[in-house]
Amino acid sequence: MIYGIGCDIAEVARFEKWVESGSLCERFFNEAEQWTGKAKARASWEHYAARFAAKEAFSKALGTGFSGLVLKDFWVVKDEAGKPSFAFAPSVQALLDARAGAGARVHLSLSHEKSFAIAYVVIESKDGASGASTGEISG
Repeated sequence: MIYGIGCDIAEVARFEKWVESGSLCERFFNEAEQWTGKAKARASWEHYAARFAAKEAFSKALGTGFSGLVLKDFWVVKDEAGKPSFAFAPSVQALLDARAGAGARVHLSLSHEKSFAIAYVVIESKDGASGASTGEISG
């Protein structure tokens, strides 16, 4: 059963300043998702824009906004084929389990094109918990 859906879009150019200063990237992004490319150019802006959109989309799908979440405590990872997913610190995993039920699956899609990056998140509840049907979470 679908627990929640979240979508967010980010303007790529906004992240040029983040990359130049470095401090905002360190503040909001886990070490595992820091840009590792050689040039701090457009590719790095797209990298961060997509990941920030993913964090926003996840918070919307979870139904919490950023309340109770530390942005560095959940991050985007990619498998060997390049498919993105999230990794969670124990605090975020506990919040996800409490809201959507143990065993909930989180699906993530990322894309960027020229000026914008977009992320789409679907949280699938294993036990039938639903945040979408009533707007209330029991537990």
